[in-house]
Amino acid sequence: MKIKYWKFDLQFRHPFTISKGTKTHQPTLVVELENFGLVGYGEACAISYYNIPVEKMIEDLEAKKNMVEKFAFTEPDRYWHYLHHLFPLNPFLVCALDIATWDLYGKIKKKPLYEIWNGDISKNPLTDYTIGIDSIEKMIAKLKEKPWPIYKIKVGTADDIAIVKALRENTDAVLRVDANAAWDVETALELIPQLKELGVEFIEQPLAKDNWEGMKRLYKESSIPLFADEACVSEHDVDKCKDHFHGINIKLTKCSGITPALRMISRARELDMKIMMGCMNESTIGTAAIAHLLPLIDYVDMDGPLLLQEDVATGIQYDFGKIIYSNKPGLGIEFTGVFQKP
Repeated sequence: MKIKYWKFDLQFRHPFTISKGTKTHQPTLVVELENFGLVGYGEACAISYYNIPVEKMIEDLEAKKNMVEKFAFTEPDRYWHYLHHLFPLNPFLVCALDIATWDLYGKIKKKPLYEIWNGDISKNPLTDYTIGIDSIEKMIAKLKEKPWPIYKIKVGTADDIAIVKALRENTDAVLRVDANAAWDVETALELIPQLKELGVEFIEQPLAKDNWEGMKRLYKESSIPLFADEACVSEHDVDKCKDHFHGINIKLTKCSGITPALRMISRARELDMKIMMGCMNESTIGTAAIAHLLPLIDYVDMDGPLLLQEDVATGIQYDFGKIIYSNKPGLGIEFTGVFQKP
């Protein structure tokens, strides 16, 4: 096994704002694993409030690069467990390597990943398109710039109802709301009935990630389904979400890759919870990993490449929310960003 990696700072089409702050670029790490002439690619984005910058991923990888390369690869599960113990405090790096491993495995098997998992892509959920926090006028402009069947609206301001109402007046599309943990219980109880009237399909992470008592109350009283995001980081969080949320949002970067995400999907099904997968504004590489899991889930937010001004790979396309695959083995992507190597 041989490893290469690249750091990118991908520019957004528009400044991207959520309740936690604004960014104009998305730092991301792309890794390449080569094994007997075949190569696999993986990606993990750096998110400031998780305190794992790309520089930390590179530092940890360089410190144990020889150990990463010496593993005798046979299949992804074994390699993930090895990486998980090798980098116990860096799930983002493990995610990038795990995705690359699955891409490699699909090429070894000469199948797209969804075929390896017996997925029926004819029933895939459509992806939403995210409208970040901005002035109401600019949020309406972003919506009109991108006609789409489903929008995810970032909220967490004093004008949340005014924002959603204005957007609803300009579209008949499905609307979802993501508070990114910005509300308290009383605010949520006040806003939820109004959002219900505006036809909001579901709400992501209304309260702080550790406000389990508050979520227990909201779960009982909410007229709209509630999905855990910040409260469901790893596979160990799935059981805690039962009877507090109606569903979970799985992020590959946060949970440390495809391998644990498959276990999270299985466990959520056992608990009769709905399953969403979300992106962290990955390029086409990380987004393709989500795409192959679509047959296994209910909802998806995988608009990362649509929000970025620049990309580092090709291989998936968007058709009004529907994902079109290349049907090449593994992730089905081609890495095009080598020219930007530092």
